[in-house]
Formats: sequence, C-alpha cells, structure tokens
Amino acid sequence: MSGWPSSSPHPYQPVYGAPDPGPAPYYAQTAYAPPPAPQSEYGGDSKSPYAGERFKPKKRINDPIFLILFIAQLVGFAIIAAITLSKFKNAGGLGGGVGSDGTGKGITLNYHTVILLLFVTGAGLLLSALYLILTRLFTKIIMHITLVLSVLLNIGIAVYYWITKYWSGAIVFTIIALVSVLAYWGYRSRIPLASLLLQVVMDVTRHHPSVYFVAFIALILQAGLSVLYTFTVIATYVKYTPGSPTCDFGETCSKGKVIGFIIYETFSFLWTSQVIGNVALATLAGGPFGSWYYFGPREQGMMPSHPTLSSFVRASTLSLGSIAFGSLIVTLLELVKMLLNVARNNANADGHPVEACLALCAECFIGCIESAVEYFNRYAYIEIALYGKPYISAAKDTWRLFKDRGIDALVNDSLVGMALTWGAYAIGLLCSLFAYLYLHFTHPSYNADGQYTAPVLVFAFLIGLQCSLTLSSAIEAGVSTIFVGLGEDPQVLAIRAPALFALIASTYPEVAQGVPRV
Repeated sequence: MSGWPSSSPHPYQPVYGAPDPGPAPYYAQTAYAPPPAPQSEYGGDSKSPYAGERFKPKKRINDPIFLILFIAQLVGFAIIAAITLSKFKNAGGLGGGVGSDGTGKGITLNYHTVILLLFVTGAGLLLSALYLILTRLFTKIIMHITLVLSVLLNIGIAVYYWITKYWSGAIVFTIIALVSVLAYWGYRSRIPLASLLLQVVMDVTRHHPSVYFVAFIALILQAGLSVLYTFTVIATYVKYTPGSPTCDFGETCSKGKVIGFIIYETFSFLWTSQVIGNVALATLAGGPFGSWYYFGPREQGMMPSHPTLSSFVRASTLSLGSIAFGSLIVTLLELVKMLLNVARNNANADGHPVEACLALCAECFIGCIESAVEYFNRYAYIEIALYGKPYISAAKDTWRLFKDRGIDALVNDSLVGMALTWGAYAIGLLCSLFAYLYLHFTHPSYNADGQYTAPVLVFAFLIGLQCSLTLSSAIEAGVSTIFVGLGEDPQVLAIRAPALFALIASTYPEVAQGVPRV
C-alpha cells in the first residue's frame, strides 16, 4: 500500500462523456489490478444493479404502525393550528407589527413576534440557498471556509454573551468555541479526501438537475412548515396565557396548557421536519445517486428512466413508515435535549449553578447520542431507499455492513457531513443572533423583563437549522450513497471514479476487499 501517496495530486476527472469509462493511469500504477474490461450490459460491473431487490423492492408498506402515528400527529397538529389560529385572528393577535413602533400588548407573544420569526424564516431560506450555491461552486476551499467561519462565529457569540452578561449562554458557547477550535485542527488533514468526494458528487449533480429540484422543494416545504409552526406557537400563547383577551370568552387558560401545547407543537414540527429531510435524502439516494453508482452515467443509456420520480414514490408511500420510525428516534432525543436546555436556563436564572451544570452535562450527553443516531440513520435510509427494507432490518444491515466491510473508520472520517452540519449550525446561530438583536433594538412590550428571549431564540435557531439541514441533505445523500455502494460493491467505484477509489484505498485498504490483487 505504500505505492499510493497520502493525498492524491491528481484532481478528479469526470467520467461523463467517456465512451468506455475505466481506470485512470494513476490508479493502474497502484498495488491493485485494474478492474476487468466491461463484460456485461451494466457498464463494466459483472453484477446486476437489481441484485437483492435493489431498485425493485416488494410492493409492501413497511412499518405501518409508525406511518399511522406520523399521520395522526400531523392531523393533530393541523387541528391545533386551526383552533388556535382562529382565536388568534379573533383576538387581533394582541397587536404588534414591524420595528419598535408596533410592539403590541405586553401580555404575551403577538404579531411582533410573528413578523420577527417570518424574517428569520426568510433569512434561513436565503442563507441556506446561498450555502448550496457555495457548495456547488467550491470543493476543497469550502471545507476550510465552513470550519473557520464556524470557529469565529462561536467565539464571537461567546464574547458577545459575556459582554451582555448572559451567563449561561456565555458558558455554553465558550465550551462550543473551544471544541470547534479542536475540531478544526483535527479534521484539517482529512480535507483532501472530503473535497474529492464533493467533486464526484458535484459532477453527478451537474447531469441530474432533479437533485436541486428535490432539495428546493424540500426547502420550500420546510419553510412553509416553519411559518405554520411560528403562527401556531404564537397563537397558542395568545389563546391560553392567563390574562389574554381570549380567556374572557369562556376559555380555560393556564400556563400548564401553554407548556403542554408548545411541547406537542414543537414535537410535531421536529418530527415532520425530520421526515421531510429524510424523504428527500431517500429520494436522492435511491434515484440519481444510486442509479449513477450502479448503472453508470446517464449517457451510457443503462440508467432507468425517471429514477428520481420512482424513488420519490417509494420513499413517500411504501417506505414512509420506516423513515418516520427512524425520524421519531432523533426527534425524541432532540426534544429531551431542548427540555434540558430550558431546565439549565431556569437553574441559571434562579442562581443554582450546580443544577445548571448538571443539566448542561446531560444536554451534551443526549446531544452526542442524537448525533450518533442521526449519522447512523442516514445510511439506514439509503438501505431503505435502495432495497425497500423496514427500518429495523435496514439498521441491522447497515451495522453489519459497517463491521463486515471494514468501512466504519472511513464513514467516520467523512468531513463532508461535518462541514454541512457546521454550515447548518452556523445558519441557525445567525438566525438566533438576528432574533436577539431584533428583540434588543425594538424593545417589545411583552419582553420588558426578558422572559421571552430564550423561547424566541430557540424558535429562531430551530427554523434556521432545519431549513439548512433540509437543503444540505441533497449533498449528504450523494456522499453517503457512495459510501454504501463502496461497502457493498467497491469495484464499481473503481470504474466510476478511479482517482477517488485510489485515494480511499490508499488510506483505508480494507475497503478494497473484492478487488483482485496482483
């Protein structure tokens, strides 16, 4: 394996347009033999792309219980939204408008907050689209930019919170800033492999406009859901907060009702957001990216017609229950983390540093579990998209694939997902910071004592984060699909992208199992 350098000086060469794609000369000089010349109708791969029900799963609805639960919670959210929004409209929204001249009544959140979060949604939409464009135009440099900006942003927010004496936020973001600095120095050496992966994915997306169509449709749906969630949360505050005008119309108002409905609405928002993003991921994995890996470029004429549409139909019908199952696990962990965040803020406000520290530790622990589950789920969804498996079977096969094929180190070495996640995190922070500055300079009457600052910042962060994650899932789908295909049939990648396979094999020789040695 010493014949390969640690990083390839040869840039990725697109395989589109080549009459008979094969290994590049650089790959041929390595310790592995070149793949054999094409012997079948599938562009050089001796195995059929349809092996193991791939792309043609059985016509059955998987995980129907979770499909029913998902539909039920969505209907419940729609009913709550209809009831609360009608009362909110009748109550005039407690006033409020744009800027500091229209802050409305001081009882609870009002139209001032609605307009604020609408601005946040627009900002999240714009920043997410801009981030996609930057990712499309750049490869290697985008890794450095996202990591450096994330570090600087975390440091800046931590300094700002220290200056404004927002102690709990200052402590949290100081820790995050330190972790991000360490992460940058640790991952910088892994950028060459990640940038080459992005080059391959971007080359595929140039020939499949449906990738961006699916991403933007998912983003629009996410933005629409964010708007509905924003109005519903504000309307819930107006309808059930004690002292609200709606309480004079025979309504039973209490803080308990407000908390209960807000928790359910947030749960529904997070779960539905997860499903939207994961349906988009499964659509792309089972459509353009999976078809490119197993059938070859569209120009070779072996790719099925309308692969994206076929994959979307499978993901949104037969496999929707499985996607909802996996999304529910992440949603529950995210909800627990948010509740711990609220507990930490309350303990900090009440002057209980020990309780605040314990809540912070628990929040970090749950966050680590959530990240691991979310990362693992992405590959399970690809198994679902390609083979139509139930969630449990897909998860087992994913774990077995990681262990048996020895690609667990490679998957965890991927910098692409981390860079996109950092970008989404930065967008969420920017949206949260925008909301904080808007509250600070407009001085709404309902937030005279700062009691609504924390929930407004949480809402703004969630909106920006979810918008960006939904959009970046298009790129992650391509990278992750290559990893899954590499674990199952590594010789196919040697045909599709020889330079990428050579660089991967030089760093992780165990992934080249199945390729003949000389």
